[in-house]
Amino acid sequence: MKSYYGILQFLWLKSSEHIKHRGLTMKIGDKSIEFSLKNQDGIEVSLRDFIGKWVVLYFYPKDDTPGCTIEACEFTNEFREFMNLSAVILGISPDSPEKHSKFIQKYNLKMTLLSDIDKKIMSDYGAYGEKIMYGKTVYGVKRSTYLIDPNGKVAQIWTNVKAKGHAVKVKEALAALAG
Repeated sequence: MKSYYGILQFLWLKSSEHIKHRGLTMKIGDKSIEFSLKNQDGIEVSLRDFIGKWVVLYFYPKDDTPGCTIEACEFTNEFREFMNLSAVILGISPDSPEKHSKFIQKYNLKMTLLSDIDKKIMSDYGAYGEKIMYGKTVYGVKRSTYLIDPNGKVAQIWTNVKAKGHAVKVKEALAALAG
């Protein structure tokens, strides 16, 4: 029995090391992780395209679901104010570019949505992995947001995000940092 627990402990520790290397230890002041993903129009978008601007990088589970729709619509409602603060909003989920396009059209969303089908970028940013959902441990997208400054450094991180009211919190933090 002792060896069984020893094996479990070893696997847990190795799993923790893997997760740390996949971005969960990213902190404020760190250089953001570069990526290139397809947007809702199938065009490749890279984080480096936005050097010189603030970037709101938000990770969400799935297009056209209740919480994700609330979050996207609230970011759209604040879109002009984000633009006035020299910020772009990039949403990332594992949905396809085609699904993103339908989601944008259905709700008249204003931000760019990026497709991370293999969940690599989400994992790199700590936005995909083990989480507790309805009392069970599962693997999935962790709703989170990174505010990246014009020099490409992480300025703020939100984890375990509640969709309702989140866009306003991000906008207020951006206004304080950019002001």
